[in-house]
Amino acid sequence: MLQVARLSSGMLDDSAPLVEEFITSQHNDDGGFRDRNGESDLYYTVFGIDGLCALQADIPQSLLADYLDAFGNGNELDFIHLCCLARARAAIGVSFPDLDQLYFNLERFRTPDGGYSQRAGAKSSTAYACLLAYGAYSDYGKPIPDKVNFASCLASLRSRDGGWGNERGMDQGTATATAAAVVVSHSLKLSIPDLAADWLLGCVHPDGGFRAFPQAPMPDLLSTAVSLHALEAMQVDYSRIKESCLDFVDSLWVNNGAFHGHWADDVMDLEYTYYGLLALGHLSL
Repeated sequence: MLQVARLSSGMLDDSAPLVEEFITSQHNDDGGFRDRNGESDLYYTVFGIDGLCALQADIPQSLLADYLDAFGNGNELDFIHLCCLARARAAIGVSFPDLDQLYFNLERFRTPDGGYSQRAGAKSSTAYACLLAYGAYSDYGKPIPDKVNFASCLASLRSRDGGWGNERGMDQGTATATAAAVVVSHSLKLSIPDLAADWLLGCVHPDGGFRAFPQAPMPDLLSTAVSLHALEAMQVDYSRIKESCLDFVDSLWVNNGAFHGHWADDVMDLEYTYYGLLALGHLSL
């Protein structure tokens, strides 16, 4: 993802410094990056770090390390923030006090079907949690435990309409869950059904961008970025929609260096700004 996001600088041209300025403006004095309420949060800190990495800008490593050190091995964190802690420490090259303890904490969210859930004790997995768990292992060069059952759990999340749902048994898939399943499957060299590409392309809005699901009223930047990423992983030719997608991403650009998440969004944050960089990177290929 970061390799592709780095290509966004060519698309941004003279505007790239504006994005860097926006990202650095979201860095709090305690070392963390701001959420939508201005508070430091591990989730948004990941997007701050990865955004700066994508722009190949300087990263305030010392301040970030102090902020991350306060969370130790993540013993008190929920699943999402635990995975974000793993990602953030890997991104700035700061090792855990005890990496085995991190994975012990992570495995508390393993589900009986072989995947992961955001909720400890859940009976079945979610596509989002599987993506985050896979990232937490791969960031440190470690294989996902019990790959066979993990792969089986991904297959069980297929929705009845040909995509993937975040949970099993869904009638309708979502672009984010489908993209997550495709990207993880590709990374694990698992077979990906041909229908996956057609399902994702069915989410394209007539005015550009990807919707969260085919019947959604408007496209959004998250669905657009991850859908393009998944299509690229499957080596699908999406050249016919590049121009309209570029127009969509441009419609969300703000001249202070940030991106809105969708047409009805009036808040600028690090998450959507990073997804703007990822989308631009793919559209530059």
